[in-house]
Amino acid sequence: MTFLWPHLLWLLLILPMLVLAYWLMLRRRKKVAVQYAGLATVREAMRGSQFRRHVPPLLFLLAIALMLLAAARPAAVLTLPSEHKTMILAVDVSGSMRATDVAPSRFAAALTAVRTFVEQQPRNTRVGIVSFAGAASLVQPPTSNRDDLLDALSRMQLQRGTAVGSGILVSLKAIFPDVKFNLNTSDPRDVEPRGGYGARALGSESDKTGKAQEAEEFKPVPPGSYGSAAIILLTDGQTTTGPDPVEASRMAAERGVRVFTIGIGTAAGEVLTGDGWAMHVRLDEAPLKEIASLTKGQYFYAGTANDLAKVYKTLSSRLTLEKRESEVSALFAAAAAALALLSALLSMLWFNRIV
Repeated sequence: MTFLWPHLLWLLLILPMLVLAYWLMLRRRKKVAVQYAGLATVREAMRGSQFRRHVPPLLFLLAIALMLLAAARPAAVLTLPSEHKTMILAVDVSGSMRATDVAPSRFAAALTAVRTFVEQQPRNTRVGIVSFAGAASLVQPPTSNRDDLLDALSRMQLQRGTAVGSGILVSLKAIFPDVKFNLNTSDPRDVEPRGGYGARALGSESDKTGKAQEAEEFKPVPPGSYGSAAIILLTDGQTTTGPDPVEASRMAAERGVRVFTIGIGTAAGEVLTGDGWAMHVRLDEAPLKEIASLTKGQYFYAGTANDLAKVYKTLSSRLTLEKRESEVSALFAAAAAALALLSALLSMLWFNRIV
């Protein structure tokens, strides 16, 4: 428990003063009763000093204490509905995803887990889907229509190449549509305020001016501080083309977007063969861990289809409900009002008067 205005806690010193005033009032009342009343009145006053007589004032004192604490604006870490209103699911559709070290295949297991994740999301959460292989594309813009999302997943097909960095940048583009990210070079920091997913040659004076203005206007924020959206990246981690994924994740971190990475496959991997070629594909965890660390996300390993299902289930609960510090002054004020009302009711019931 913390307090946003801790200096107001000094007001709690009023409580012992109120206790002292109550004690003095009881002594004065008893002296007056002895001086001006008969023996029967004194006995009645003594019976009235039973413990029940002090319950309503005690409750009222507790109510005042809670009101004073509420004035100091208490805050506590609570499990509350997440502020994430947009989830971008970036799914690797490169040829290496047809490896069967995760049964029935990496790609089939991924689609099954993603479908389940989509179906479990609250209706007020918008989900977007990005696929990436040699290039990345926004398969489904963020939407709350679950049928559109499931249809988009059914249209995914495996392709050549793996551009993990492009997958991150297109996911960022889906979150920040007014920013253009350069996907065609190894330098993802060629950005400009407007445009589509592609890049243009930055050789002209106007291009340089636009880039300089973007750099001047953009101000990085703390990693993980953007609470309205998050990216969930699923891949085997082996980048073969496109922008550097770690550098792309730095751009996500500068915009406060967390990237949760899921590594699918095994360290030993598998040898894929085709018409006259063979390729050894294995899980590369190092860049995925670095991406998650830079963006204040988290890395998950999925060595089997069951592991992958558990990862998405964990992410679903974590991104739907999260622990964060929240002000709870209203709870203290409500408790104070309830105690004050109870004090008045008991006083009326027992003594036909309000404390």
